[in-house]
Amino acid sequence: MRMFAKNSRVGVLLCLGLCMNAGAGRAETPLTPYTAEYDVQVSIAGGRLDTQLVANDGGYVATHTVRATGWARMFVHGSISETSMFHATPDHGLRPDRYHSEDSLSRDKGTVSIRFDWKDGTATGRVNDEAVVTDLHGTVFDRISIQYELMYDLLNGRPSDKYVLFDVDELKPLTVRNIGHRSIKVPAGTFDAIGIQHETGNSKRTTTLWCAKELGYLPVMIEQYHKGKLSGRVELSKYTATPPRD
Repeated sequence: MRMFAKNSRVGVLLCLGLCMNAGAGRAETPLTPYTAEYDVQVSIAGGRLDTQLVANDGGYVATHTVRATGWARMFVHGSISETSMFHATPDHGLRPDRYHSEDSLSRDKGTVSIRFDWKDGTATGRVNDEAVVTDLHGTVFDRISIQYELMYDLLNGRPSDKYVLFDVDELKPLTVRNIGHRSIKVPAGTFDAIGIQHETGNSKRTTTLWCAKELGYLPVMIEQYHKGKLSGRVELSKYTATPPRD
């Protein structure tokens, strides 16, 4: 979920908690397909984030789109739409297959298309008109699939405090910590949520995600801080679980 433009567009990453390891032979808990809407507030500007997860034969397709709303539409035009295709593996959780982004909203407008080849250990594609080839050392995730890997880890009792984000021009290690439970009230309702904070390297930005177990650890509220001050908030306004497609 890319909710803020380049310098602050931290993909809306989901959460980690302290869970027991899954027992040997235990069946994997799948992700729940859904559609959701979020209200976005960055400084004094408003927006809307729409997210959707669809299960198909052999994997999942997730799409996240953010647009300006209200008076902000007078000054901010376009949208950021991101799609990720990924699949579950027996030993490595989820792995991304393809990622596509079309950005006509932020100051870094453009198109990104990436294909992950795990047999060859490379990620290849294009950023606008420029070809991209990156070696993959271990498992990495695009901005969308990383959200669902973290959800999947929570659902299946395999939390970790470190993940690697593939951000086209660099690999960004993420450090994640659990800050406890809290009751969170958002337009979609009131939820008991786990508070998760994440940051990259020496960044001055920290993101806190409040993730609800009853929604498969989907975040119900996301708060972004810059130098300790709140700079943006996202709140769940609508959620619908959807049946898998035949």
